[in-house]
Amino acid sequence: MKIAISGSTGFVGQQLIESLENEGHEVTPLVREDFMQDEKTLANRITGIEGIIHLAGAPIIKRWTEKHKEKIYHSRVDTTRLLTKAIKSLKEKPGLFISTSAIGIYSSDNDRVHTEETYEYGETFLSKVCKDWEAEAYLIKPFTRFVIFRFGVVLGKNGGALKQMLPLFKAGLGGKIGSGKQGFSWIHIHDLLKAYHFVINNEEVEGIFNLTAPQPVSNKEFTKKLAGVLKRPAIFPVPESFMKAIYGEGAQMLTSGQYVRPRRLISHSFKFDYPTVEKALKDIASK
Repeated sequence: MKIAISGSTGFVGQQLIESLENEGHEVTPLVREDFMQDEKTLANRITGIEGIIHLAGAPIIKRWTEKHKEKIYHSRVDTTRLLTKAIKSLKEKPGLFISTSAIGIYSSDNDRVHTEETYEYGETFLSKVCKDWEAEAYLIKPFTRFVIFRFGVVLGKNGGALKQMLPLFKAGLGGKIGSGKQGFSWIHIHDLLKAYHFVINNEEVEGIFNLTAPQPVSNKEFTKKLAGVLKRPAIFPVPESFMKAIYGEGAQMLTSGQYVRPRRLISHSFKFDYPTVEKALKDIASK
């Protein structure tokens, strides 16, 4: 299949390109400059493409100034709007469009477990970003097979959340964030890539999917498991005030969280190779 991928330089994008090419797919990266043109130019860029994977978006884990919040929003919502317009303008449209969202669309309620069918949306800035992001992607639904993956925290050796965490934990300086009760819904990069292949290879699969492992944990439990796998203590809790001093409003990404399960993937008989955080961390730490 000829597949175009935006956000191709990010951790997930790089891993996904390698994985798809290893399976014999022909991959065309869509770069930032492609989204600085009009829809006609972008349409020419994706002419002949059979599938599109849209991953583009500015980094979330960063200090949220008003300027960066605008960048977070527009890098997701505006690029999706332009891409869907370009697809709709094509005479021969791609047969598959996989867009991205995040579990930040859900409320941070430690007493609730969200699925695709039973959930409560949040009222935060990130929740609004996700809602508007998905709304733009949803406009393509009448024209092609349509999938949205709501990402949890992606765990992998050379990128994602663990890239910054591992050195601290290996040095024995890790610890829970705030109360540690907040949800930590995660997925091993291997299972994330496997989910993309699953959707590509199963034409009956469409709609919204939580891209998380089936067993979410609390931040406290994740901290304990990571420290145990590394055989290091984790006795330095990080106060919420410290995170807010570094990230401002963006600290909510670390001090709050959601408990999310991938009910729809499971209902489609998708098999996770890393269903538990301990198994995932052992694999990553061994590499």
